[in-house]
Amino acid sequence: MTTKDITEQTRDRIRGCLIGGAVGDALGYPVEFLSYSQIIHSFGEKGITEYVLDVQEGKAVISDDTQMTLFTAEGLLNSAGKKKEEIPYEVYRSYLNWYQTQRGRRKPEMGKGKAGAGNPGRDNSRLMEIPELYVCRAPGNTCLSALSSGRMGDMEESINMSKGCGGIMRAAPAAIYRKPDETFTRKEIDLLGARLAAITHGHPLGYIPAAVLVHIVNIGVYGGSQPGMGLADAVKEAVETARELFPEIGFMPKLAALVDRAAKLAGNEKEDIENIRELGEGWVAEETLAIAVYCSIRYCDNFSKGVAAAVNHSGDSDSTGAVTGNILGAWLGLEGIEEKWLRDLELRELILTMADSLCT
Repeated sequence: MTTKDITEQTRDRIRGCLIGGAVGDALGYPVEFLSYSQIIHSFGEKGITEYVLDVQEGKAVISDDTQMTLFTAEGLLNSAGKKKEEIPYEVYRSYLNWYQTQRGRRKPEMGKGKAGAGNPGRDNSRLMEIPELYVCRAPGNTCLSALSSGRMGDMEESINMSKGCGGIMRAAPAAIYRKPDETFTRKEIDLLGARLAAITHGHPLGYIPAAVLVHIVNIGVYGGSQPGMGLADAVKEAVETARELFPEIGFMPKLAALVDRAAKLAGNEKEDIENIRELGEGWVAEETLAIAVYCSIRYCDNFSKGVAAAVNHSGDSDSTGAVTGNILGAWLGLEGIEEKWLRDLELRELILTMADSLCT
């Protein structure tokens, strides 16, 4: 394989990761607050397997999950030239810009991207020029309250004790931000994912799952420590690396056991809904990760089946769909995502542009 081939494959997988997350988000968003029985009643025995297009927009709309993922990516891009320890603050500033869009205050004049007086967000945010990003799509209360507090959370000084999934659902850009090397190791990339989640979610189970996700996605995009490493092995390595990064955290055995259970369930013959019920509903980060791991391993070669399984349950369907889409998109690439999922996806071109920006 030539260098050019590798570059094209990496670019395709970066695009696949962000688009895949948006697809899972958009598929799951209409059923986020429905029980499984309600989903089956509304969509038939297979549940929701196609987009529900917004009546006004005619699009499969994204939720706060993809909105915040885009702002994560913009924050990472704005950190170019900064020291490693300064990167989380740049992303925090980007999250403050997102917060402004969701509160409907100090909207920028189109083309100017002003964050607003008194807000340390950046005043050159391209995303704040996008009117669609001002729409409120069930933004998480934990994210809103943390970002309105006036201080930035981190792992050393927790802003709260939330372990909700609002940290992991936006973490994927940290994984594709750069290829691991001696100047920025994979462990450091994992730790960055955790630090970005800890900005708003202070419980260890609110930010450690983000580190595990980032490790899995990073291997999917850039390759693992061993040639040809498969997804199941990448998951095992991700958990072991998290153990090394967080040796004093008493919650690691619980997280490791849940992820291991998810990987094992992926190999049985039971219905997806039965297996997912054993893992939880995805409202908290460790359950979101576990459901995504289950769906990704079980359907490692079929993006459509994987995201469909991830959203058809009684829990946080858009977040479990988004994280599953991030993983499968990173491993299968954009070429592994059927064109039907791109056709009506809201802000598709913006998402692809952001992915391409992360490639450079």
